[in-house]
Amino acid sequence: MSDKHLATEADVKNDHLATHHEDLEYGDAGPRVRNPLRGIPKHELYQGVEAFTQEHNLQEYTEVFKRGALVAQKPLGYNSLSELSSEEKEALQYEQDHKWSGPWPLYFTVFVCAIGAACQGWDQTGSNGANLSFPAEFGIATPFDQPGGANDEWKVGFVNSAPYISAALVGVWLSDPLNNYFGRRGEIFITALVLIVTPIASGFTQSWQALLAVRLVLGLALGAKAATVPMYAAELAPARIRGALVMGWQLWTAFGIFIGFCANAVVKDAGRITWRLQLGSAFIPAVPLAILIYMCPESPRWYMKKGRLTDAWASMRKIRHHEIQAARDLYYAYVQFVEESQTVQGTTYVSRFTELFTIPRCRRATIASSAVMLAQQLCGINIMAFYSSTIFVEGGYTPTQALYASIGFGAVNFLFAFPAVFTIDTFGRRSLLLLTFPNMCWTLLAGGMCFFIQDASLRTTLVALFVYIFTAFYSFGEGPVPNMYAAEVFPLAQREQGVAWAIAVTNFFSSVLALTFPRLLRAFTAPGAFGFYAFLNAVAFVMLFLVFPETKQLTLEELDSVFSVPVPVFAKYQTTKVLPWWFKRYVFRNKSAVCPPLYHNASDE
Repeated sequence: MSDKHLATEADVKNDHLATHHEDLEYGDAGPRVRNPLRGIPKHELYQGVEAFTQEHNLQEYTEVFKRGALVAQKPLGYNSLSELSSEEKEALQYEQDHKWSGPWPLYFTVFVCAIGAACQGWDQTGSNGANLSFPAEFGIATPFDQPGGANDEWKVGFVNSAPYISAALVGVWLSDPLNNYFGRRGEIFITALVLIVTPIASGFTQSWQALLAVRLVLGLALGAKAATVPMYAAELAPARIRGALVMGWQLWTAFGIFIGFCANAVVKDAGRITWRLQLGSAFIPAVPLAILIYMCPESPRWYMKKGRLTDAWASMRKIRHHEIQAARDLYYAYVQFVEESQTVQGTTYVSRFTELFTIPRCRRATIASSAVMLAQQLCGINIMAFYSSTIFVEGGYTPTQALYASIGFGAVNFLFAFPAVFTIDTFGRRSLLLLTFPNMCWTLLAGGMCFFIQDASLRTTLVALFVYIFTAFYSFGEGPVPNMYAAEVFPLAQREQGVAWAIAVTNFFSSVLALTFPRLLRAFTAPGAFGFYAFLNAVAFVMLFLVFPETKQLTLEELDSVFSVPVPVFAKYQTTKVLPWWFKRYVFRNKSAVCPPLYHNASDE
């Protein structure tokens, strides 16, 4: 291979902790995204299919699985396969030409997952509005310059951060045993029940300690659900639109935030019980979630992990238009799963967790998903979600005006997530992030400077404007990518632990922000706080540039090869190949500049 390519075979093989997927293929374009079926002679391929169907009581479908295996072996070469019927070829061609086509059970499941995401958003915003009144109700609203004021600020921050503390430390880790025993649907159902009870209970609390305890329990369900819903959607979605479907988590979380802000405003004149209604109303979306989740098909990959291939086949047929598509996807996933299973070092919870850091392929996915989750908190968006009403009051709004301004924040957050639906699988996850982080940086700087404007009307208008612009950039970049990315980058054997770790990272730092922001705002003032988060956006941009690989339009199984490239090799490629190319192409306007690819997809050759 030419020495101009960084990720050489030697680079990978010299990694002293070589992962079990390091048998990458190499060509002139660098490491290839390996199809495990590629190059297998037809008679051997058929033998494997026959053994598969016989072992799992699928003998009556042997012939369709043989044809599906041929398609999986060469996904874009189906027209040359004489074994396929004209109907099957038409189905595959239609799938290629109409990437958004899918049977109703697939999109119904996406809709139910959207409800799960809306629960997440609504639960975030109840405390946002309640912050304006519950501290006084519980006697923890002492002004900062009076005795006990600083202590009360910590108490308010602790109540706000409680769900994210319990989600990070316990909730996300419950997802593995719950998924193991109850399946994806069962886990979501159980958490939905908790999310019905805890918001209602929070509305009846009589002390800040009781409210704190209820919100800690709320966080257990939020964490477990957040670790499962994106993973569930990713396992059902076809690779060609997986990013768009899974990003529905962020889209509908944003919708939940918007509706939560609307609910806060609707009950604003309810007197002393206003904050109770604001917190309690968050139970509403959890009701349809609990009712509808068992109307969705279970994840075929979860059935596969349990050895229930007959159920996996039935489930896969529900979420694909044609049997040939279902056979292709299930057999391809099965072959990869068997390959992974042969190398799993243990089956205990602890051993699967430690593999996130001891198996290099898993470790690289852990680094990348942790980086993008950390970046979500560094950018400062959750400060807006938790404390936008407080920030707008700081800028000169009345409490009522702040609630309405927060509705605007929620609306922008929701509406500007839609562009990502149509771009995330075209431009990719990495491109969206690297485009939006610099813009989030300058908008926060501009918003912070506006606090120095003396004219109150102009100041409040411009602060809100730049907060909205910042939110718009977030909503089609860092907003949808993290949860979707975490749901797709881990091998099936470590998927629950990997997603749980990523969600734990974002919830832990989210709790840190919620806990510390009242004091940060007091110490830095609003302009300083905005400037601080602008700086963190710049830090996040550099971090993602160096460690965040692209995953668009690859199957969950093909990602093994992407994460077989060591992080130093990837970072070196970005700094010595991509960065010089970018300057040549976009600064010096050299249209002939070419960036050598790091990966080469060999599956379709």
